[in-house]
Amino acid sequence: MKKTYYSNGKLLLTGEYLVLDGALSLAVPTQFGQSLTVETIDERKLIWKSLDKKRNIWFEDEFNILDKISLPDSYRDIRNDNDVSIRLLQILNATKQLNPGFLSTQNGFAVTTKLDFPQFWGLGSSSTLINNIAQWEEIDPYQLLKQTFGGSGYDIACAQHNVPITFQLKNEFTDEILKQSRKLSGQNDTVREILKVDFTPIFKDHLFFVHLNKKQNSRDGIKHYNANKNNSVLAISEISDITSKMIKCANLTHFETLITSHENIISKIIKQKPVKELLFNDYNGAIKSLGAWGGDFVLVTGNKDSISYFRNKGYHTIIPYSEMVLK
Repeated sequence: MKKTYYSNGKLLLTGEYLVLDGALSLAVPTQFGQSLTVETIDERKLIWKSLDKKRNIWFEDEFNILDKISLPDSYRDIRNDNDVSIRLLQILNATKQLNPGFLSTQNGFAVTTKLDFPQFWGLGSSSTLINNIAQWEEIDPYQLLKQTFGGSGYDIACAQHNVPITFQLKNEFTDEILKQSRKLSGQNDTVREILKVDFTPIFKDHLFFVHLNKKQNSRDGIKHYNANKNNSVLAISEISDITSKMIKCANLTHFETLITSHENIISKIIKQKPVKELLFNDYNGAIKSLGAWGGDFVLVTGNKDSISYFRNKGYHTIIPYSEMVLK
């Protein structure tokens, strides 16, 4: 028996960092994602193979499945002790905690993952994996994310939606209605509000995504944010307002003003210079960081002639909006 699961990649257009504290954020699924194929085999082994965009194997390993032993002990890395194997075991262990019946059958599985994008792009190689495993075992992907990589969960939402969304974390202290519902249900976890939105800018032909040739670790970015943020209550309100205005924006000049304002707000909070000031201070258009600052993609406004500007500076991964965002 063979079954395949698929999840979309993601880009967070607004609300980086502050999405963790309740800012209304705009996120889009990408045309690039990751699949996970599970095939039942007779051997009681978990045979794992991960393929990159060019279908080359970038990771493979085998794990023995033993009876009546918890996951950390029931899987033995028989090839090496690399970081990817250790991280995979952590995910499998968390999956086992959420579904005790996970891999308790008498057979084994051959699992193959395939990326549609280069690993260093930062479009969600981890979140798409988490969502695919959650689909495989029919568990809550947000809980699996919480027990493994952490984060707001907007990337899981993108993995599951084929249209742009707004994403907002809410809790019993920030929303009176939710507070009352939590009392009735006996829950007090932070909850998320995910809404599909019609975000198709009429000026999308003037929007590009440029990769900064670096892979930024989101967990490191979050740690830096938590260590440096001051009182962010006002900033959360300001970013939420910018998100709402960006969705409705019908003018490129206004759009550029909004994303520049967004950059300045985040810059003050995390005490880092905006990417345009650091790398592209002579560029005529607007530039906005996406996700953790310092790497991965940035959103750029301009025209086809703008592409040569970035290429001349050594940035060759330049993708038009219409070729990146899932239609």
